[in-house]
Amino acid sequence: MREEVRKFMRETSFDNDVSEVIVLAIDEACTNIIRHAYKGEAKPFRIEMRRLQNRLRFVLRDYGIPCERQKFPSRDLDEIRPGGLGVHIIQRVFDLVEYSPQARGTRLTLEKMTSEMP
Repeated sequence: MREEVRKFMRETSFDNDVSEVIVLAIDEACTNIIRHAYKGEAKPFRIEMRRLQNRLRFVLRDYGIPCERQKFPSRDLDEIRPGGLGVHIIQRVFDLVEYSPQARGTRLTLEKMTSEMP
């Protein structure tokens, strides 16, 4: 998954540092799907990557337990310990973060404006 996102990012004009942060944020979202929607089981989910006129759009679609955004375990950034930073990273990296519970699973839409390109 990381390599596919990296290949996609090479086709944009984002520099390598920004691209790697996007890869990290997508990885965190995928980890959350596996950990929370699928309770650690290896099950399929989709990632769509699109370059639109003024933004990049990533859509992650799982078919597990629908997420309830308000119940996401997030922790205080001052608390130093591993884990619990995925939601912070995702929200920090993307300009739009939209969780849409579905009849089966969740659709997560992430967008990054290209006007922020160097």
